[in-house]
Amino acid sequence: MIPPRSSIKPGAKVAIILKADQRSGRLTEGIVARLLTNSPTHPHGIKVMLTNGNVGRVQKIIS
Repeated sequence: MIPPRSSIKPGAKVAIILKADQRSGRLTEGIVARLLTNSPTHPHGIKVMLTNGNVGRVQKIIS
């Protein structure tokens, strides 16, 4: 299940799917720098920017 915006905070370690990887489904791990989606949920995941500059949609939170 895709996590809601309320459970994603800057500094959290997450696995995102980049726009270029949507067909393959390859996940990229990183630390959230900013949340880019304002709505509480999104069917494809909340869009975030990682500390390394990558932008993608959160698929899961890594604890």
